[in-house]
Amino acid sequence: MNDKNKPFQIDARSMGKVAVLMGGASSEREVSLMSGGGVLQALQSRGVDAHAFDPSINNLYDLKSHGYDRCFIALHGRHGEDGTVQGALELLGIPYTGPGVMASSIAMDKIMTKRIWRAEGLSTPDWKLVSSAAETAQAFKDLGSPMIVKPAREGSTIGLTKVTSVGQCEQAYRLASKFDPEVLCEEFIDGDETTCPILGQGKDARALPVIRIVAPEGNYDYQNKYFTDVTQYHCPSGLPEAEEREIQRLVVEAFRTLDCRGWARADIMIRKTDRKPFLLEINTSPGMTGHSLVPMSAKASGIDYPELCLRILASASLDSRQGVTTDQGASAQ
Repeated sequence: MNDKNKPFQIDARSMGKVAVLMGGASSEREVSLMSGGGVLQALQSRGVDAHAFDPSINNLYDLKSHGYDRCFIALHGRHGEDGTVQGALELLGIPYTGPGVMASSIAMDKIMTKRIWRAEGLSTPDWKLVSSAAETAQAFKDLGSPMIVKPAREGSTIGLTKVTSVGQCEQAYRLASKFDPEVLCEEFIDGDETTCPILGQGKDARALPVIRIVAPEGNYDYQNKYFTDVTQYHCPSGLPEAEEREIQRLVVEAFRTLDCRGWARADIMIRKTDRKPFLLEINTSPGMTGHSLVPMSAKASGIDYPELCLRILASASLDSRQGVTTDQGASAQ
């Protein structure tokens, strides 16, 4: 979908005083600082009165006492995209970017997300919830090789292991359980790795261009995501048009099913044998670094980085204000 001929108008002053929430105390703090720094510079370059705000250093109540009008959430992981900071902002009455409390909380929990998607008939790999190394070994027998073992509520492939033998199960479980008491064992889908951002809300939600990811030896880990240049990103994806459309349809349905709003990015594997797409997870506060994928996809749609940040900021909202019309913000006409 291309927005090159769709003008976007925004009065930066109407955004008021903006806090870019970044850093935090999660295992993804380093990436969050990079994302937040990029967003902050982009918003300031467009005339927005934007300021950095690190919740691990500053009290969230300072947002209210210092007169902030809205927040751009550039936090990743726990206490950033799991509904906790969203709930605090609801109580403070300060509109924020991205999905609301419930959608953020569910999306952060990969098991709950998969249960809902499966109940709604959306394809996602088979899985087992385990609480011991022995159960991980049994899951390996049930799900087959290879198998993915990962924490239920972490992002950026932190704590993830690709298991190819039963002897690896104990170490994989121990690594994942360091980050979360709930550990997810997931069927490995062999095929093309893709991701696709979504902007908007409800019936107006739409998918941006699909990105196909080619990592060295298929190892798209934390290091290759953020700190190397060896991973290849193809946008346009190079996939057949029908496959791209199906992925876009699937991610929008996944987004709507969880009642997300504002923006998100869904990860999808396309099975090699029959080209069927499978939803892995959905990120409700995606990265905005130099290696990040939402800006890459937006650029292919004719939206540059500063405009993307403005669009996301203009969509800032509160759960308590859904369905209530205000004259604040901007519109794409």
